[in-house]
Formats: sequence, structure tokens, C-alpha cells
Amino acid sequence: MNVDRLQKLMLGHGLLVILVSMLAGYMLMFSLLGGFEAWPGKIISISAYGTSEGWIRAHSGGAMNGLLVMVLGLALPLLNLKAAHQKFVSYGVIYVAWSFTMFYWFGNAAANRALTFGSNRFGDTDAFGIIGFLPALPSVIIIIVLLFIAARSVFSKN
Repeated sequence: MNVDRLQKLMLGHGLLVILVSMLAGYMLMFSLLGGFEAWPGKIISISAYGTSEGWIRAHSGGAMNGLLVMVLGLALPLLNLKAAHQKFVSYGVIYVAWSFTMFYWFGNAAANRALTFGSNRFGDTDAFGIIGFLPALPSVIIIIVLLFIAARSVFSKN
């Protein structure tokens, strides 16, 4: 796959992750207001699961993850990477962004905040917690590896 195609893929996924983070902004508004203001002083009741703090994280964290995908996508031609590493960085950062997006959304529904497989000080384990935790677990290591590979390539002499 050529760099141009990888860049377009990364930009598209980055934009979609940001779109989902903007939807989390609606959930934040619903959580804070208990609905949507259709007319000044007239709130239409819309319930939102989770906490306002969780929606703040999903809104801001998701936007930052989407931007990271886009920045790396735009920087891809400047990185001194072999084709295999270009694909690894591209697909890897897309995976990380989506897994963290799932973590934010499912973690806000989970009693244990999707921070562990089992119960923790925040609450008991449930399906939402496992769905949020499982894909994000490898991402906390993958993102460090990807950023190291990208940073190292910038400073390489080849």
C-alpha cells in the first residue's frame, strides 16, 4: 500500500474518531442539562448514561486521539520508515484511536469504569467494562511503541 493511500486512510479514520468525540459532546450536554434546550428555558428531557466527567473524557480524549491519527498521517511521508513500518504505524494508530474510543464510551457505562477485567474500587465488573477494557489493554503499549518508531525515524540519518 502506498503512502498516499495510508495517509487518506489515517485522515479518514482520524476524522471519524473526532466525529464520535463530538457525539460524546452531545452526551455531555445531555448529562449536564438533563436534556436539550429546544427553546430558551425549555429543556427537552434526554437521559444519558454515565457521568459528566466520563463524557468530558470521551469528548476531549476522543478529539485528541483523532488529531493524533491525523497528525501522524500528515507526517507519514516525512518519517523515514520502510513500507512495513509505515503500515504498522498507520494501522496501529488507527486501532489505538478506535480502541480508546470504545474504552471511553463503554467505560462510562461500566460500573468499574473499564479499568480492569475484574471488580475494582469503582465497582463490579460487567460486560460493558470488559468490552471497554479488552481492546484498549494492548493499546497502552502499542501507542508507546508506535510513537517510539515514529520519533526514532525522524532522527535517523537514512
